[in-house]
Amino acid sequence: MKRALPAPLLSVALFALWLMLNATVNASQLLLAALVAIAVPLLCAPLRPLPVRVRRPAAAFRLIAAVIHDVIASNLEIGWRVLHARTKPPRGAFVRIPLDLRDANALATLAVITTIVPGTVWCELALDRSAFLLHVFDVVDAPAFVAHFKQRYEQPLREIFE
Repeated sequence: MKRALPAPLLSVALFALWLMLNATVNASQLLLAALVAIAVPLLCAPLRPLPVRVRRPAAAFRLIAAVIHDVIASNLEIGWRVLHARTKPPRGAFVRIPLDLRDANALATLAVITTIVPGTVWCELALDRSAFLLHVFDVVDAPAFVAHFKQRYEQPLREIFE
């Protein structure tokens, strides 16, 4: 059953959505709704994430707290830096961060974290997933930033996912 319908709830939702959007229930629309409800999840199955097994929930809560703290602190710092950019312009730079993470879910989580923390933008992931390029709004010491980043985000993600 899982092979024919890899996401049964998604199939039901697509079936209902198709009928609601067409505002009619006849044989042809029922057939098309069934076709969409079966075909879309089958075609998208390779894009679905791998099953996740959280190994250390306490580490996950600590990481969430750290990210919330960093988002607030970074918002304040970036705002301050923008207001005072004429006197002390930011030193934006691209920083290559080597990765020890290999789990796809952990990498996706790391990408989300870097996206929501102001002042950082995930730019590129190496094909072999050994490193990624991060643009940082203001960086003074790149090696120190890399060490801090790995300790702050990558290490907890390794505890959680690997």
